[in-house]
Amino acid sequence: MGSKSNRSRRYTEEFKRDAVGLVRSSGRTVTEVARELGVSAEGLRNWVRQDQADRGQGAPGELTTAEREELRRLRRQNREQAETIEVLRKAAVFFAKESDR
Repeated sequence: MGSKSNRSRRYTEEFKRDAVGLVRSSGRTVTEVARELGVSAEGLRNWVRQDQADRGQGAPGELTTAEREELRRLRRQNREQAETIEVLRKAAVFFAKESDR
């Protein structure tokens, strides 16, 4: 019951930053801090991992937040362009049939 509502809850960037800072500065485990803040331990672990990547301390090949945002933007742009191409392709077929009449 409680964990389901946590899944749909969105936290501010400031909250995430503060939570990660608490893990880094307190010497307590992620699980302890997560319990104290009322967030899932896995979610807080992900925030800590992302913070490490953003600081250049992440695992090799791990994307920074800026890189993730750029990838998301490029994927959206690619999807929109693919849709535009499909519309133009259908229009070309339609107009080719019209000119044959």
